Amino acid sequence: MTMAVAIESRTAEATAWSRASRIAGIDIFHDLSRAETIWRGLERQQHVSTPYQRFDFLGPWQRQVGEREGVLPFIVIAYDAERRPLLLLPLALRRQYGVRTTCFMGGKHATFNMALWDRDFAAEATAVDLDALIAAIREQSGVDVLALGQQPRRWRDVPNPMALLPNQPSANDCPLLIIVPDAPPTARISHSFRRRLKAKERKLHKLPGYRYGAAATDAEIKRLLDWFFQMKPLRMAEQKLPNVFADPGVEEFVRTACMAKLAGGGHIIDIHALECDDEVIAIFAGVADGHRFSMMFNTYTMSANSRFSPGLILMRDIVDHYARRGYRAIDFGVGSDDYKRFFCKSDEPIFDCFIPLSPRGRLAAAAMSGVNRAKYLVKHNQALLGLAQKLRSAFH
Repeated sequence: MTMAVAIESRTAEATAWSRASRIAGIDIFHDLSRAETIWRGLERQQHVSTPYQRFDFLGPWQRQVGEREGVLPFIVIAYDAERRPLLLLPLALRRQYGVRTTCFMGGKHATFNMALWDRDFAAEATAVDLDALIAAIREQSGVDVLALGQQPRRWRDVPNPMALLPNQPSANDCPLLIIVPDAPPTARISHSFRRRLKAKERKLHKLPGYRYGAAATDAEIKRLLDWFFQMKPLRMAEQKLPNVFADPGVEEFVRTACMAKLAGGGHIIDIHALECDDEVIAIFAGVADGHRFSMMFNTYTMSANSRFSPGLILMRDIVDHYARRGYRAIDFGVGSDDYKRFFCKSDEPIFDCFIPLSPRGRLAAAAMSGVNRAKYLVKHNQALLGLAQKLRSAFH
């Protein structure tokens, strides 16, 4: 039985308000402001979600990127019988080829996608709860397909309830470094690799004003982003890759999120950099939540200083920076690039769900599932991956 058929079979038997489910009702909002109070409330309370689902991350994305792409907010909030919020799904609705599809907000700029879950409910949620949620969305929305990609199977030691639905592995892997508390630095990065990086860094230490740091002021953030948006197109062209940062609204979104401050310190997106007095040498930016740092974007200089592996040196500094602050994990974003494997010996398991909500959606979900399975096969077969890369280079 295909995933799409399995989902339709299960959800066809569920009623929107199953007596066995804690979910007693849902609201669907197409205006972010109407969901903001509950959204921020779930962020403040004991909850389960990734930093990519913060209101101050997805709000700017929708206003500056989503609206330009023609997508409409589709925020689903589920409640118990006493109208306590149990979860919030931050989705976006788009219509393509006559099919109404909802995906997680954030597009290519969110490594992980999740609902914002009440932690107690997430720990106890059952397949009956998920069936009731899907049935309610089908009844109230007129959507054809829920395409819920790149979801972690666990977050902060709590299983993701969405994994109770039929699912499949995401096309891309996400390299992950686990940090063991109080372990020596060589437990997270080997002694031999540290020595190699130290030897390369001696060349950089000769540069006047050579330093590592995290941007703290608006002026520092602006200066580093100005450099990034000048340098990144050159690096992408060199690699014959499309520059996603050139898409309409993306630069404005990134600048807004990097400037937005968190209540407890730091920013929605934090920027780490290697610099000297003459130039920015490398930057890495990502999101942090007190438990994990998740890298989003990076680039490094086109000057001769690039010979000394500044990106790897910066990654080492970032790992040590968060380890000293008690973080338990660092991920390097989707894609198994070789440089990530210098640090990461494991992967974050991530999955996709393609859930049909209509007869038309059944065909669309099957097609989406098939395409993603094909991508997974290519990216996990070296011969096929090599051929795909040659074809991409030829057509660039």
